Amino acid sequence: MNDPQLLVSTDWLEKHLNAPDLRILDASLVLPGDPRDCRAEYEACHIPGARYFDINDIADSRSELPHMVPPVEKFISKMRAMGIGDGHRVVIYDSNDALFSAARAWWMFKLFGKNDVAILDGGLQKWQNEGRPVADMPPILRDRHFTARHNAALVRNVTQVASALKLGDAQIVDARAPARFAGEADEPREGMRKGRIPGSKNVYYKDLTGPRGTLLPPEDIREIFEDEGVDLGKPIILTCGSGVTACVLAHALERIGHRNWSVYDGSWSEWGMYDELAIETGW
Repeated sequence: MNDPQLLVSTDWLEKHLNAPDLRILDASLVLPGDPRDCRAEYEACHIPGARYFDINDIADSRSELPHMVPPVEKFISKMRAMGIGDGHRVVIYDSNDALFSAARAWWMFKLFGKNDVAILDGGLQKWQNEGRPVADMPPILRDRHFTARHNAALVRNVTQVASALKLGDAQIVDARAPARFAGEADEPREGMRKGRIPGSKNVYYKDLTGPRGTLLPPEDIREIFEDEGVDLGKPIILTCGSGVTACVLAHALERIGHRNWSVYDGSWSEWGMYDELAIETGW
């Protein structure tokens, strides 16, 4: 499936590499403790014309939580400086073995009102495995006008999540690995309690991709959500460790036509920090 507003193949992207209205972004990110330097990797090897979308930099610097959504003015400034503006189509990839952080950048664009944004299916690894062209020189950047319109329906804060938990008016779905969801594995960030938001369900983000890192067909995605007890007819709040892989689930829900979702931006980095917020462990 090629949908310039959701997901494109490596074949599609190579055919459109020289399109003047196309902007390609490398949004690679790693978990705390991983020694990889994603910016250095981008500078050494990226898809021709790609810019580096630094999730840790394009964030709210006033928050103590990791890579929280920036103010709209900062997002506009960063996009203009990267030469991304109105009328551009955007394709985002990352360099992990399964979709990981590209979906976070995709969600941020949607949050700020830009919908001509897709993820490269299979990411950089599939691109390289197929012998497609790469570069080590960044593109020449020219400032472009970028219009943003904040869509508040796509994001939730801790107060809104606590309210939804109390009222039961939305399901909470966690994208973390099952061992972290159950509180059986340590969190990658110091100071975090182990466990999950009470009543939440677990859809591990990696289960939505196949062995080549490509996303599963929509019918398989739907089955995975339903098998985990998620009612696809009701609102869903998505959470994870720090608001990154929750966006993989958001992208998957868009693929199956479920539009009533939002992302808890602080996720476990926030909820797991405060003793006054209830948690669950085990199965």
